[in-house]
Amino acid sequence: MGNTKLCFMTISEASGLIASGELSPVELVQAHLDRIAETEPKLNSFITLLENESLESAREAEQEIRKSGPRGPLHGVPIGLKDLYYTKGIRTTVGSKILTDFVPDYDAAVVEKFSDVGAVLLGKLQMHEFAFGASSENPHYGPAHNPWNTDRVTGGSSGGSGSSVAAGQAMATLGSDTGGSVRIPSALCGIVGLKPTYGLVSRYGVYPLCWSLDTVGPMTRSVRDAALVMNAIAGPDARGHSSNERAPEDFAQRLGRPIDGLRIGIPNEHYFNVLDGEVKIAVMAASRVLEGMGATIEQVSIPMLDNVPAISNTIMLAEAAEVHLEHIRDQGDQFDPAVRDRLEPGTIIPAAQYVRAQRARAAYCEQVDSAMATVDVLLTPTCPVGAPKIGEPMVAVGDRTEPKGPMLSRLTRPWNLYGGPAISVPCGLTSERLPIGLQLAGRPFEDALLLQVADAYEQASGWEGLA
Repeated sequence: MGNTKLCFMTISEASGLIASGELSPVELVQAHLDRIAETEPKLNSFITLLENESLESAREAEQEIRKSGPRGPLHGVPIGLKDLYYTKGIRTTVGSKILTDFVPDYDAAVVEKFSDVGAVLLGKLQMHEFAFGASSENPHYGPAHNPWNTDRVTGGSSGGSGSSVAAGQAMATLGSDTGGSVRIPSALCGIVGLKPTYGLVSRYGVYPLCWSLDTVGPMTRSVRDAALVMNAIAGPDARGHSSNERAPEDFAQRLGRPIDGLRIGIPNEHYFNVLDGEVKIAVMAASRVLEGMGATIEQVSIPMLDNVPAISNTIMLAEAAEVHLEHIRDQGDQFDPAVRDRLEPGTIIPAAQYVRAQRARAAYCEQVDSAMATVDVLLTPTCPVGAPKIGEPMVAVGDRTEPKGPMLSRLTRPWNLYGGPAISVPCGLTSERLPIGLQLAGRPFEDALLLQVADAYEQASGWEGLA
């Protein structure tokens, strides 16, 4: 089997071959390292590459599997981590100049879990500085480049995580999602990205942006692979301040089940009033695919959706500024000016304004609960446009021109504010051959149901990514 073909297999395909002895973890990891060497000069997905360490881990995995069989489907599988996950003895820059030499002395909870299941860490991935941006245009480590068109952004803030999976550099990656930072790069790079229910995956050892919105999520080439990663990383953790105490579940349990009779809602508000025409056509075509599989499609109303940007901005700016108060005071000149200009206003947000935003958030969540009482899943676009060009601060959508960051995140932020799961799956290409993402959102802790619907669409759509 050719090296490049190995790099575009799914985890479920590769794990079966590893278990049967037809594929060696060393062969699989070496193929991905070769792919990184070939593509990295154009993509800039990695901040830190662990070539020697990953090959040693692959050899250890191979020996253990020969002796006693695989620990599970991720044993010997090469993965990457956004560079805000603490890794013991390996630098964690958080995409910043300020932390360029920071080396943690412990592993994040999810890093421990990946180690427990025998996954092989290839390296730490490029990101928007301190995860505070939607494009992954990073002045300290260079921009991440979209594999579909290297003049285009990957989306952010988990940009390197998106490009590496799409280009066959890694079989799965972890991003973080505060306002869409898993789903935006997944949509723009043509892969699957899941923001799980808030608190379902421990954030212990994950550098924070916004404590009440941050989530940890997988980025993969298939919905099934996302479920397999969730099986490895989800679960309670007493060290994680927002970790939920629910017992672990099998997130793949509903995959392959029919979706006939499920109710899918499309919001009347917000989602289709600022949207590229090609994106709208692709998303509505996806809704008809699901309808053809027996789901019912109906309109729902969530009037406060249009207020989400203002509510989310207040909460995010205040909480992010609190994280970085000392950095702003003592090392302000080392920030990307665009990031500093977003952080500094957060330091003067009045407490009363923050409290009002949290009250408005509660009212918004009540409206979403009411809408979700009538349907099982909500369907929307993930991003209003295909990937914009690197270096261009504004994005044109129809007769409007808006700042790039707010435009890319305007359709994803509502589900961080709500806290339920949301997933982006590929649903087509623009006329410029740029990926379009379909977003599905669900009730809190119904992640397995959401994955079922996403998997059903994926199987019916026949999407093929890069090769």
